[in-house]
Amino acid sequence: MKKHKWMVENGTFAVLEGNQSVIKGYMVVEDDRITYIGEQKPQIEEPIEIIDGTHLLFLPGLVNTHGHAAMSLLRGYGDDLALQVWLQEKMWPMEAKMKAEDIYWGASLSVVEMLKGGTTAFVDMYDHMDQVASIVDQSGMRGVLMRGVIGLCPPEEQRQKLNEAIAFAKAWHGKADGRITSMMSPHAPYTCPPELIEMFVQASEDLDLPLHTHMSETKAEVQQNVDDYGLRPVAHLERLGVFSRPTLLAHAVHLTDEEIDILAKHNVAISHNPGSNLKLASGVARVPELLKAGVTVSLGTDGPASNNNLDMFEEMRLAALIHKGVSGDPTAVPASEALRMGTEYGAKSAFLNEVGRLEVGMKADMIALNTDQAHFLPHTDFISHVVYSASAKDVEHVWVDGKQLVKNGECLTVDEERIRREAQRTFERLTAQ
Repeated sequence: MKKHKWMVENGTFAVLEGNQSVIKGYMVVEDDRITYIGEQKPQIEEPIEIIDGTHLLFLPGLVNTHGHAAMSLLRGYGDDLALQVWLQEKMWPMEAKMKAEDIYWGASLSVVEMLKGGTTAFVDMYDHMDQVASIVDQSGMRGVLMRGVIGLCPPEEQRQKLNEAIAFAKAWHGKADGRITSMMSPHAPYTCPPELIEMFVQASEDLDLPLHTHMSETKAEVQQNVDDYGLRPVAHLERLGVFSRPTLLAHAVHLTDEEIDILAKHNVAISHNPGSNLKLASGVARVPELLKAGVTVSLGTDGPASNNNLDMFEEMRLAALIHKGVSGDPTAVPASEALRMGTEYGAKSAFLNEVGRLEVGMKADMIALNTDQAHFLPHTDFISHVVYSASAKDVEHVWVDGKQLVKNGECLTVDEERIRREAQRTFERLTAQ
């Protein structure tokens, strides 16, 4: 079968290697892989599709390592509330009404927003995940998907939910040409009894899949763990065997020095959600200390009801800014490190070993930003501009596996107009019940 081969010429490519942050020149893609990137024009014998990279800055696709895509249907529905009030009085009652079709349209709305904003891969924990997998498959993007399980229910219902999570992982892991992978996901130590978490650890072992859970998002949650089990969440999860498996933790806002050492020892990855943590007043995670300890820290938006957008450029900017402000150290999280958190560290956190960097041999998951705009001038430092000046609206083109999914800001693989219409209709029906 003939290879699909194309080349970008006159482009600017963010490589973040050593002292070199960008390369100006050429990139060649064959099928789903980058086969050349450099300043010199490569020798190519056969006719090839050429993309003019003038005024375009190419980045690895952004990786959103924590979210609940279908909650786009609840955007703006319960704002300016404490986390537990927000969950128990607003989110959970509405979510109880949601049917499979509702999840599909909510997830589809988020897929459109993420794709147009340069996010090529996302980690998603929710219910009716076959609906989320369906739109990921259709859209061409990459999804790390799992059936999240809240264990505040009788044991037989817990077992049923666990079985659903296992069945989903078996059905979808490796599907969509490998673009869909899975994890096992107990919701949180405060919503899942120890016995259920241990069953998830066993399932993770049996299926050879990583674990993903919320942890230490609020001070109240940490205190509840101490009251219920006599341990803070890190020691609690360590004792239950969670960290014996590859693990990604969402939030991890309230950590002690000792807990950071434990996470580093077990190579646990963290999804830092600065926008959501600020909006819900959960606190500011100790990201500089985590990074110094060698912990892989990536970025997530959390769900669109607690952020309230899926703009990963905003998360990179927040990650770079708030830790400067809190620590009094302007070097706490430099722009280059914030960009890595949104790309390379995101891929590592989500166990996506072939994406996250623009280099030969990597998957061709990438985005192109329009730099011919006032806020990108002068062209002093493109990495600085990406983190401190850019936004999701600057994304012109998006590719995953070498296939173009967004061209000139328009989605090529999904019907955006219909998705917007159906999402609004779904919300109106849910609130009318």
